[in-house]
Amino acid sequence: MVTHLQHNNLSTEHIPGALSQAGHTAAAVFLGFVLVLGFFGNFLVLLVFSRFSGLRTPANLLLINISISDMLVCIFGTSLSFSASVRGRWLTGSYGCKWYGFSNALFGIVSLVSLALLSFERYSVLLCKQQSDSCQYRRAWLAVAASWLYSLVWTVPPLLGWSSYGLEGPGTTCSVQWHQRTATARSYVSCLFVFCLLLPLVLMFFCYGKILLAVRAVSGINSTYPDWREGRVLLMVVTMVTGYLLCWMPYGVVAMLASFGRLGLVPPAASLIPSLLAKTSTVINPFIYVVLNSQVRKQEKLLQIKMTPTFISILQVSPAHDRVQLTSSAHPRKPLTAQQQGDVASRSQHANTGTKYSNAPVHIQRAAGPAWC
Repeated sequence: MVTHLQHNNLSTEHIPGALSQAGHTAAAVFLGFVLVLGFFGNFLVLLVFSRFSGLRTPANLLLINISISDMLVCIFGTSLSFSASVRGRWLTGSYGCKWYGFSNALFGIVSLVSLALLSFERYSVLLCKQQSDSCQYRRAWLAVAASWLYSLVWTVPPLLGWSSYGLEGPGTTCSVQWHQRTATARSYVSCLFVFCLLLPLVLMFFCYGKILLAVRAVSGINSTYPDWREGRVLLMVVTMVTGYLLCWMPYGVVAMLASFGRLGLVPPAASLIPSLLAKTSTVINPFIYVVLNSQVRKQEKLLQIKMTPTFISILQVSPAHDRVQLTSSAHPRKPLTAQQQGDVASRSQHANTGTKYSNAPVHIQRAAGPAWC
């Protein structure tokens, strides 16, 4: 596509292969749905995590990081491409184009790296030695910081001369200049493809594969282990990897074809499709990684229970130890008085010394399983 830069304004001339007005309208409608669903979906996710402190576990900190980066994509990326598609041209000039390309690459890579780190976190929690809560939280915060630093390492270079950001496709989005044929541009595209797309994918395959093998081994040894649990883990793993491949792999493949394939192999209209698929990750990620999260579902049940006058069970999540406690009752429990709390403490001390109470209250506790079970 022919692009002119004049007084910080980008304009595009229509050439064969570019989108028609109907095509721009269809893209605008699609981006409008992605913008609304992605923004409010991630907003609700952040609202739930802020409302229930018990959900802010080390692994879920990475989910929060993914939701933040996806929401920023909606604010700084999808909104601009939506308005550009409505008008059929880029609207915010060359500096706006560079900002769009940089910010979308930054937030997108943060999301990709966080997905890979999340798989490693789940792998380490399930198969590695148990660590203290403080150690797990410290490692989770380091992972969040590492995802942003790693993304900056790969998104700042185009601003400094290693490749560049500019218009892509039919002229309504901006990204790295995949079509440049220089050695520096091709080297950057290759590094981006390997270190920001393939490497996270390999890590996800390894970690989720190990998790699935461990679950199958447990189900084979323990006859009481339910078969449906293994099937659910398999479904979650397949859904996660499929969502990753569907959203991001087409974009990476088209970028490599545009950079190393013959001229004109990827027409402007066709190059828009992978860009749209990548933006759908802001809608898919909240569904796959949060709505299917068992801890979130349990908190939703708690909210439903609170809205009824009487209930049978109360589900509580302890933020300190990430444990689930189930207390059966016909009516909501009243807070214990100071005397009752003293009696409970006294009974606990006697229990440790071997004294038994037949009328002691029974609390059933179980360690919370992985967030994806």
